[in-house]
Amino acid sequence: MMILVKLLRESLIFAYSSVTANKLRTLLSLLGITIGIFAIISVFTILDSLERNIRENIAVLGDDVIYIQKWPWAFSDDYPWWVYARRPNPDLREYDQVRQRVKSAEAVVFSVSTGALVRHGSTYLRNTRVWANSHDFNIVRHFDMRRGRYFTPFESSAGRNVAILGDEIALRLFGDEDPIGNEIRVEGRKVMVIGVAQREGSNMLGGGSLDEMILLPLNFARNIWNIRSNQLSPNIMVKTLPEVSNQALIDELRFILRSARRLSPATDDNFALNQASAITRGLDQIFVMINLVGWIIGGFSILVGGFGIANIMFVSVKERTNIIGIQKSLGAKNYFILLQFLYEAVLLSLIGGILGLVFIFSGTVLVSNFSEFNVTLTIGNIGLGLFISAIIGIMSGYAPAYNASRLNPVEAINHTF
Repeated sequence: MMILVKLLRESLIFAYSSVTANKLRTLLSLLGITIGIFAIISVFTILDSLERNIRENIAVLGDDVIYIQKWPWAFSDDYPWWVYARRPNPDLREYDQVRQRVKSAEAVVFSVSTGALVRHGSTYLRNTRVWANSHDFNIVRHFDMRRGRYFTPFESSAGRNVAILGDEIALRLFGDEDPIGNEIRVEGRKVMVIGVAQREGSNMLGGGSLDEMILLPLNFARNIWNIRSNQLSPNIMVKTLPEVSNQALIDELRFILRSARRLSPATDDNFALNQASAITRGLDQIFVMINLVGWIIGGFSILVGGFGIANIMFVSVKERTNIIGIQKSLGAKNYFILLQFLYEAVLLSLIGGILGLVFIFSGTVLVSNFSEFNVTLTIGNIGLGLFISAIIGIMSGYAPAYNASRLNPVEAINHTF
């Protein structure tokens, strides 16, 4: 065992000496593998970060929330779009039916949203997103309060003119001033601010973050807008009880809605029961294909780097043929010569891979600091980069190393380069 360790150590020393003695050649060899690792791991890093950000945004919708809506999130080829367009919107009567009859739900919320003109003093915000909901909204859609409080049951049922501002809206309207207790105007109506939601950050899917929204009680909003209008996207959100599966709740909701809309057994559903898993299933298929494309693109880059290392290693064997002959005449085994050149190829490849990973890490820091898109070089991608580098080093260096190990000692000593 000690002999093997000693041989490995000497092989690494020979490889390191060769790498440091030929700096220009080493640099050229590193360049190819560095570009290759940079290409393939940067693609995977961006894709992983994109997927993580999208899934975090989808998670805001709630894995245990069913959305009763007019339009499905995943269209079926069985129906043309105009069939969906003719469907009725969910209304308050159906909301009451669901709330009274459903047994598998923790909370039921009727919700509408629209753009509105909002003013405080001389500051105007046009087309500000207003989200009006029934009282249990904070159960269905979890969020924290930075200041103030949520609506009381009386404020929701009586339709009081109160509002909760998103953090960005509060900043634009009030600046450093405390918004709590102050009045704003929404479409000309006076509204008192009772709370400010905790900042959530931007949402890649749009519309999910509360930062640029204003929350109103539904019964106050219905005095301003027609909540049956398509433009307000009326929907009913139903949160599943912890011990109940989403499918069980969907089956119960389908029965209640078909009964409420008086649909015959032969008639298809004229409503959609949407859930976040429908989006994530579609994303799984999309990212499988994108990852495949990433492997193909990065694979070509890695292939070019591998050829570069193989070419340099063949030159290295030619340059050191005399040394190989001397080593073999002094008793060096074939596997020692093979390991010596193989380690050199792997060492070159790993150094190139590490440089590529350093460039990727620097890029992720720059992107994360100067944009709202969070890019992270994960441990998994670092390990993948080093593993690919080592494999490319072995594959590229094996043929030159094998040729070196099979040289005849006498012919090698008499070789002239």
